[in-house]
Amino acid sequence: MVNALSVVIPVYRNEGSIPTLIAALSDVAHKARQDFDCAVEVVFVVDGSPDNSYAVLAQSLPAAPFASQLLLHSRNFGSFAAIRTGLQAATGQYFGVIAADLQEPPELVLQFLERLIPGDCDVVVGCRENREDPLLTRIASDLFWKLYKKFIIHDIPEKGVDVFGCNRTFRDKLLSLEEANSSLVGLIFWLGFRRAEVSYDRRIRQHGKSAWTLKKKINYLLDSVFSFTDLPIKLLSLFGLLGIIASAILGTIIILAKILGGIAVPGYAATVLTVIFFGALNSLGFGIIGAYAWRAYENTKGRPLSVVMLEQKFDGTDKK
Repeated sequence: MVNALSVVIPVYRNEGSIPTLIAALSDVAHKARQDFDCAVEVVFVVDGSPDNSYAVLAQSLPAAPFASQLLLHSRNFGSFAAIRTGLQAATGQYFGVIAADLQEPPELVLQFLERLIPGDCDVVVGCRENREDPLLTRIASDLFWKLYKKFIIHDIPEKGVDVFGCNRTFRDKLLSLEEANSSLVGLIFWLGFRRAEVSYDRRIRQHGKSAWTLKKKINYLLDSVFSFTDLPIKLLSLFGLLGIIASAILGTIIILAKILGGIAVPGYAATVLTVIFFGALNSLGFGIIGAYAWRAYENTKGRPLSVVMLEQKFDGTDKK
Protein backbone atom coordinates (compact mmCIF):
# COMPACT_ATOMS: atom_id res chain seq x y z
CA MET A 1 0.00 0.00 0.00
CA VAL A 2 1.27 3.45 -0.87
CA ASN A 3 -0.24 5.32 2.09
CA ALA A 4 -0.41 4.81 5.84
CA LEU A 5 -2.78 6.46 8.31
CA SER A 6 -2.17 6.56 12.06
CA VAL A 7 -5.24 7.18 14.21
CA VAL A 8 -4.37 8.53 17.67
CA ILE A 9 -6.92 8.02 20.46
CA PRO A 10 -6.44 9.21 24.05
CA VAL A 11 -8.30 6.96 26.49
CA TYR A 12 -9.58 7.94 29.93
CA ARG A 13 -12.59 6.30 31.60
CA ASN A 14 -13.75 4.81 28.28
CA GLU A 15 -14.04 1.15 29.22
CA GLY A 16 -17.68 0.93 28.13
CA SER A 17 -17.16 2.38 24.65
CA ILE A 18 -14.11 0.31 23.67
CA PRO A 19 -15.92 -2.68 22.01
CA THR A 20 -18.04 -0.33 19.87
CA LEU A 21 -15.00 1.82 19.13
CA ILE A 22 -12.93 -1.14 17.91
CA ALA A 23 -15.82 -2.29 15.68
CA ALA A 24 -16.10 1.21 14.19
CA LEU A 25 -12.33 1.40 13.65
CA SER A 26 -12.43 -1.98 11.91
CA ASP A 27 -14.87 -0.52 9.38
CA VAL A 28 -12.65 2.56 9.01
CA ALA A 29 -9.59 0.38 8.34
CA HIS A 30 -11.49 -1.64 5.73
CA LYS A 31 -12.73 1.48 3.92
CA ALA A 32 -9.27 3.07 4.03
CA ARG A 33 -7.78 0.02 2.31
CA GLN A 34 -10.60 -0.18 -0.19
CA ASP A 35 -11.03 3.51 -1.07
CA PHE A 36 -7.55 4.96 -0.54
CA ASP A 37 -5.23 1.94 -0.73
CA CYS A 38 -4.15 3.00 2.75
CA ALA A 39 -3.01 0.88 5.69
CA VAL A 40 -4.27 1.91 9.12
CA GLU A 41 -2.64 1.72 12.52
CA VAL A 42 -4.41 2.87 15.66
CA VAL A 43 -2.43 4.23 18.60
CA PHE A 44 -4.32 4.01 21.88
CA VAL A 45 -2.85 6.04 24.76
CA VAL A 46 -4.39 5.15 28.12
CA ASP A 47 -3.85 8.28 30.18
CA GLY A 48 -3.69 6.78 33.66
CA SER A 49 -7.34 5.74 33.45
CA PRO A 50 -8.66 4.34 36.77
CA ASP A 51 -11.04 1.88 35.09
CA ASN A 52 -10.24 -1.28 33.09
CA SER A 53 -9.67 0.48 29.77
CA TYR A 54 -6.10 -0.77 29.43
CA ALA A 55 -7.01 -4.38 30.24
CA VAL A 56 -9.94 -4.37 27.82
CA LEU A 57 -7.76 -2.97 25.04
CA ALA A 58 -4.92 -5.40 25.75
CA GLN A 59 -7.39 -8.26 25.46
CA SER A 60 -9.20 -7.00 22.36
CA LEU A 61 -6.48 -5.58 20.11
CA PRO A 62 -4.66 -8.84 19.20
CA ALA A 63 -7.80 -9.94 17.33
CA ALA A 64 -8.53 -6.56 15.74
CA PRO A 65 -8.27 -6.33 11.93
CA PHE A 66 -5.83 -3.41 12.03
CA ALA A 67 -2.33 -2.80 13.35
CA SER A 68 -2.25 -1.04 16.68
CA GLN A 69 -0.14 0.25 19.51
CA LEU A 70 -1.21 0.38 23.15
CA LEU A 71 0.59 2.79 25.45
CA LEU A 72 -0.03 3.39 29.14
CA HIS A 73 0.87 6.60 30.93
CA SER A 74 2.25 6.24 34.44
CA ARG A 75 -0.48 8.62 35.65
CA ASN A 76 -3.05 11.02 34.26
CA PHE A 77 -1.20 13.76 32.35
CA GLY A 78 -4.20 15.11 30.41
CA SER A 79 -5.59 14.56 26.93
CA PHE A 80 -3.12 16.97 25.26
CA ALA A 81 -0.17 15.02 26.66
CA ALA A 82 -1.80 11.74 25.60
CA ILE A 83 -2.26 13.03 22.05
CA ARG A 84 1.39 14.11 21.95
CA THR A 85 2.46 10.65 23.13
CA GLY A 86 0.36 9.02 20.43
CA LEU A 87 1.63 11.31 17.69
CA GLN A 88 5.24 10.62 18.73
CA ALA A 89 4.70 6.86 18.58
CA ALA A 90 2.67 6.87 15.35
CA THR A 91 4.43 5.69 12.18
CA GLY A 92 2.06 6.76 9.38
CA GLN A 93 2.36 9.38 6.68
CA TYR A 94 -0.96 10.89 7.75
CA PHE A 95 -2.48 11.26 11.20
CA GLY A 96 -5.95 11.58 12.63
CA VAL A 97 -6.82 12.40 16.23
CA ILE A 98 -10.24 11.43 17.58
CA ALA A 99 -11.83 10.80 20.97
CA ALA A 100 -12.59 7.39 22.46
CA ASP A 101 -16.12 8.25 23.59
CA LEU A 102 -17.56 8.02 20.03
CA GLN A 103 -19.13 11.48 20.24
CA GLU A 104 -16.98 12.38 17.24
CA PRO A 105 -17.67 9.76 14.53
CA PRO A 106 -14.54 7.66 13.85
CA GLU A 107 -15.21 7.82 10.10
CA LEU A 108 -14.14 11.46 10.27
CA VAL A 109 -10.56 10.25 9.84
CA LEU A 110 -11.49 9.07 6.34
CA GLN A 111 -12.63 12.60 5.50
CA PHE A 112 -9.35 13.90 6.88
CA LEU A 113 -7.47 11.41 4.71
CA GLU A 114 -9.46 12.41 1.64
CA ARG A 115 -8.39 16.02 2.09
CA LEU A 116 -4.77 15.26 3.00
CA ILE A 117 -3.79 12.76 0.28
CA PRO A 118 -4.00 15.24 -2.66
CA GLY A 119 -1.41 17.36 -0.84
CA ASP A 120 -3.18 20.73 -1.05
CA CYS A 121 -3.49 21.08 2.74
CA ASP A 122 -1.37 20.16 5.76
CA VAL A 123 -3.96 20.03 8.54
CA VAL A 124 -7.71 19.36 8.58
CA VAL A 125 -9.81 20.36 11.57
CA GLY A 126 -13.18 18.90 12.45
CA CYS A 127 -15.76 21.66 12.95
CA ARG A 128 -18.88 20.88 14.95
CA GLU A 129 -22.11 21.94 13.27
CA ASN A 130 -24.42 20.61 15.98
CA ARG A 131 -23.93 18.84 19.29
CA GLU A 132 -26.38 16.60 21.14
CA ASP A 133 -25.38 17.79 24.61
CA PRO A 134 -27.39 19.26 27.51
CA LEU A 135 -28.62 22.81 26.92
CA LEU A 136 -26.38 24.46 29.53
CA THR A 137 -23.35 22.62 28.16
CA ARG A 138 -24.11 23.84 24.63
CA ILE A 139 -24.63 27.43 25.78
CA ALA A 140 -21.40 27.49 27.81
CA SER A 141 -19.40 25.90 24.99
CA ASP A 142 -20.77 28.25 22.33
CA LEU A 143 -20.05 31.28 24.51
CA PHE A 144 -16.49 30.14 25.24
CA TRP A 145 -15.61 29.55 21.57
CA LYS A 146 -17.22 32.78 20.37
CA LEU A 147 -15.24 34.81 22.90
CA TYR A 148 -12.08 32.81 22.14
CA LYS A 149 -12.50 33.53 18.43
CA LYS A 150 -13.17 37.24 19.01
CA PHE A 151 -10.37 37.97 21.47
CA ILE A 152 -7.71 35.23 21.21
CA ILE A 153 -7.48 33.32 17.88
CA HIS A 154 -9.57 34.85 15.13
CA ASP A 155 -9.23 31.94 12.68
CA ILE A 156 -10.81 29.34 14.95
CA PRO A 157 -14.32 28.06 14.04
CA GLU A 158 -17.12 29.59 16.11
CA LYS A 159 -18.13 26.25 17.63
CA GLY A 160 -14.62 25.07 18.36
CA VAL A 161 -12.41 22.14 17.39
CA ASP A 162 -11.95 18.78 19.14
CA VAL A 163 -10.49 16.54 16.40
CA PHE A 164 -8.04 17.02 13.56
CA GLY A 165 -5.90 15.29 10.97
CA CYS A 166 -2.52 16.29 9.55
CA ASN A 167 0.43 15.19 7.45
CA ARG A 168 3.87 14.28 8.76
CA THR A 169 5.35 17.76 8.27
CA PHE A 170 2.67 19.36 10.41
CA ARG A 171 2.91 16.57 13.01
CA ASP A 172 6.65 17.14 13.37
CA LYS A 173 6.24 20.90 13.79
CA LEU A 174 3.49 20.41 16.36
CA LEU A 175 5.63 18.02 18.41
CA SER A 176 8.51 20.48 18.33
CA LEU A 177 6.41 22.88 20.45
CA GLU A 178 7.16 21.36 23.85
CA GLU A 179 5.02 23.68 25.94
CA ALA A 180 3.61 22.72 29.33
CA ASN A 181 0.12 23.94 30.28
CA SER A 182 -0.77 24.94 26.74
CA SER A 183 -3.72 24.32 24.42
CA LEU A 184 -3.47 21.81 21.59
CA VAL A 185 -6.16 23.60 19.58
CA GLY A 186 -4.40 26.92 20.08
CA LEU A 187 -1.09 25.49 18.88
CA ILE A 188 -2.72 24.04 15.75
CA PHE A 189 -3.97 27.46 14.71
CA TRP A 190 -0.82 29.25 15.89
CA LEU A 191 1.29 27.09 13.56
CA GLY A 192 -0.65 28.17 10.50
CA PHE A 193 0.16 26.00 7.42
CA ARG A 194 -2.44 25.18 4.78
CA ARG A 195 -5.64 24.38 6.63
CA ALA A 196 -8.97 22.81 5.65
CA GLU A 197 -12.18 22.15 7.56
CA VAL A 198 -14.56 19.20 7.73
CA SER A 199 -18.01 19.61 9.31
CA TYR A 200 -19.75 17.01 11.45
CA ASP A 201 -22.50 16.60 14.05
CA ARG A 202 -21.35 15.69 17.54
CA ARG A 203 -23.16 12.64 18.82
CA ILE A 204 -24.74 12.04 22.19
CA ARG A 205 -22.63 10.04 24.66
CA GLN A 206 -23.67 6.37 24.75
CA HIS A 207 -21.31 4.97 27.36
CA GLY A 208 -20.18 6.19 30.75
CA LYS A 209 -19.92 9.70 32.11
CA SER A 210 -17.78 12.49 30.72
CA ALA A 211 -14.44 12.98 32.47
CA TRP A 212 -14.47 16.61 31.31
CA THR A 213 -15.07 18.04 34.79
CA LEU A 214 -15.58 21.68 35.74
CA LYS A 215 -12.02 21.82 37.10
CA LYS A 216 -10.60 20.57 33.79
CA LYS A 217 -12.75 23.04 31.86
CA ILE A 218 -11.45 25.92 33.97
CA ASN A 219 -7.84 24.77 33.52
CA TYR A 220 -8.42 24.47 29.77
CA LEU A 221 -9.86 27.99 29.72
CA LEU A 222 -6.84 29.40 31.58
CA ASP A 223 -4.33 27.52 29.40
CA SER A 224 -6.12 28.64 26.24
CA VAL A 225 -5.99 32.28 27.31
CA PHE A 226 -2.64 32.67 29.06
CA SER A 227 -0.69 30.68 26.45
CA PHE A 228 -1.78 32.72 23.43
CA THR A 229 -2.51 36.29 24.42
CA ASP A 230 -1.50 39.14 26.70
CA LEU A 231 -5.11 40.34 26.80
CA PRO A 232 -5.41 39.89 30.61
CA ILE A 233 -2.34 42.11 31.09
CA LYS A 234 -3.85 44.74 28.79
CA LEU A 235 -7.15 44.59 30.65
CA LEU A 236 -5.34 44.90 33.98
CA SER A 237 -3.49 47.95 32.68
CA LEU A 238 -6.82 49.41 31.50
CA PHE A 239 -8.42 48.80 34.90
CA GLY A 240 -5.42 50.41 36.56
CA LEU A 241 -5.74 53.46 34.32
CA LEU A 242 -9.47 53.70 35.00
CA GLY A 243 -8.74 53.35 38.70
CA ILE A 244 -6.27 56.23 38.57
CA ILE A 245 -8.80 58.40 36.73
CA ALA A 246 -11.54 57.48 39.22
CA SER A 247 -9.20 58.25 42.12
CA ALA A 248 -8.27 61.62 40.62
CA ILE A 249 -11.95 62.52 40.19
CA LEU A 250 -12.82 61.31 43.67
CA GLY A 251 -9.86 63.18 45.15
CA THR A 252 -10.95 66.37 43.44
CA ILE A 253 -14.48 65.98 44.79
CA ILE A 254 -13.19 65.36 48.31
CA ILE A 255 -10.90 68.40 48.19
CA LEU A 256 -13.75 70.63 46.99
CA ALA A 257 -16.09 69.23 49.59
CA LYS A 258 -13.47 69.82 52.28
CA ILE A 259 -12.96 73.42 51.18
CA LEU A 260 -16.71 74.04 51.10
CA GLY A 261 -17.20 72.39 54.50
CA GLY A 262 -19.38 69.57 53.20
CA ILE A 263 -17.55 66.73 54.96
CA ALA A 264 -18.63 66.09 58.54
CA VAL A 265 -16.40 63.08 59.10
CA PRO A 266 -13.46 63.76 56.83
CA GLY A 267 -12.20 61.02 54.52
CA TYR A 268 -13.88 57.96 56.03
CA ALA A 269 -16.04 56.76 53.11
CA ALA A 270 -13.52 57.77 50.46
CA THR A 271 -10.69 56.02 52.30
CA VAL A 272 -12.61 52.79 52.75
CA LEU A 273 -13.79 52.68 49.14
CA THR A 274 -10.33 53.48 47.81
CA VAL A 275 -8.67 50.81 49.94
CA ILE A 276 -11.21 48.15 48.92
CA PHE A 277 -11.03 49.03 45.23
CA PHE A 278 -7.25 49.13 44.93
CA GLY A 279 -6.82 46.14 47.23
CA ALA A 280 -9.04 44.05 44.94
CA LEU A 281 -7.28 45.43 41.86
CA ASN A 282 -3.87 44.53 43.29
CA SER A 283 -5.03 41.00 44.12
CA LEU A 284 -6.34 40.56 40.59
CA GLY A 285 -3.09 41.89 39.17
CA PHE A 286 -0.94 39.56 41.27
CA GLY A 287 -3.11 36.63 40.22
CA ILE A 288 -2.78 37.40 36.50
CA ILE A 289 0.96 38.05 36.67
CA GLY A 290 1.39 34.92 38.77
CA ALA A 291 -0.43 32.79 36.20
CA TYR A 292 1.99 33.91 33.47
CA ALA A 293 5.03 33.51 35.76
CA TRP A 294 3.98 30.01 36.85
CA ARG A 295 3.55 28.85 33.26
CA ALA A 296 6.94 30.29 32.33
CA TYR A 297 8.49 28.51 35.33
CA GLU A 298 6.88 25.19 34.41
CA ASN A 299 8.44 25.40 30.95
CA THR A 300 11.93 26.03 32.37
CA LYS A 301 11.94 22.75 34.32
CA GLY A 302 12.49 20.61 31.23
CA ARG A 303 10.34 17.76 32.54
CA PRO A 304 8.70 15.45 29.96
CA LEU A 305 5.06 16.26 29.30
CA SER A 306 4.16 12.60 29.89
CA VAL A 307 5.73 9.29 30.93
CA VAL A 308 4.94 5.99 29.20
CA MET A 309 5.26 3.01 31.55
CA LEU A 310 4.02 0.20 29.27
CA GLU A 311 3.92 -0.23 25.50
CA GLN A 312 2.53 -3.03 23.33
CA LYS A 313 2.25 -3.47 19.56
CA PHE A 314 -0.15 -5.65 17.61
CA ASP A 315 0.12 -6.46 13.90
CA GLY A 316 -3.60 -6.99 13.34
CA THR A 317 -5.33 -10.12 12.04
CA ASP A 318 -6.12 -8.76 8.54
CA LYS A 319 -2.90 -8.09 6.59
CA LYS A 320 -4.35 -7.89 3.10
